[in-house]
Amino acid sequence: MTNPAASGYRPAEPIGVPPLYAWPPRPLAALRYLFVEMAYPWGYVFAALSVVLWQWLTPSMETMATLSPDWMALVWLRNAAVLTLFAGGLHWWLYIRRRQESHYKFNTAWMARDDDRFTFGDQVRDNMFWSLASGVTVWTLYESLTWWWYASGHMEWIGFRESPVLVILMAFGVLFWSTFHFYLNHRLLHWRPLFDIAHDLHHRNGNTGPWSGISMHPVEHLIYFTLFFLWWVVPIHPALLILTGLYQGVGPAVTHCGFNRLRLPGGMDVPAGDYFHHLHHRFFHVNYGNSMTPLDKPMGSWHDGGEEGRALVRRRMRKLGNPGA
Repeated sequence: MTNPAASGYRPAEPIGVPPLYAWPPRPLAALRYLFVEMAYPWGYVFAALSVVLWQWLTPSMETMATLSPDWMALVWLRNAAVLTLFAGGLHWWLYIRRRQESHYKFNTAWMARDDDRFTFGDQVRDNMFWSLASGVTVWTLYESLTWWWYASGHMEWIGFRESPVLVILMAFGVLFWSTFHFYLNHRLLHWRPLFDIAHDLHHRNGNTGPWSGISMHPVEHLIYFTLFFLWWVVPIHPALLILTGLYQGVGPAVTHCGFNRLRLPGGMDVPAGDYFHHLHHRFFHVNYGNSMTPLDKPMGSWHDGGEEGRALVRRRMRKLGNPGA
């Protein structure tokens, strides 16, 4: 890797396709990837948090059987508080206190100020506004409609006591559905008319921070959060419904934080920012999806961070030109 203090952190090795997809199969490597590399620590954090939110910070099924702005507002407040805890906490630690300075930082620049590209002329305020005013609102709308769909008897929940293995498998399935859905909606958003109308707002953030994750145009939010609609036809456990929102709404605060790893007190560090997606923000025409669902590979848009990826960028820039092409 290069000196992080000089030109930004770069992983030492090119990004490879996960061993889940290896042929011939590599079962031990696949299991390690699934339970350690992919899920640790944020998958486990979000899974535990989803249980807490379901048990103590979600209105009762009786209440949600009737659509009402009263209980939907409570869900909005809960979601806004959780997003603020993660995005605000990461921003405070990494960008205000700068507790690890530029170590592991992909881009040595900090958040933009006095920049007319952003609402209010400030990147952080811009990102907070669009994340909370639009992002949490659309997230809450789709989540609330799904709660109502189940609570009013249109669909039966899956119970953990009756189907513990299925619920655990579906917890991982939520992540794969999220990343598969993300690739599809993201490719759609790079269709030039939609890019110009909506997705360009998110791409203002060439240098991302925690609040950049779901800083999007309302039209993009309406597309981005449609993954909830799968649970209108596929039954799910209530905690996994919340987990869907956490992966889609809060997870991007971590992956967009701008730092490959997060240094914690006591000398411990954990995985944080997603370098694969950072390359998309930098080069536009590559890495539309996520590395754990490697659809970019067969579609010819996989940037591995190495020389092959740089050559790919040059070819795609010549072919596609403007970001919205």
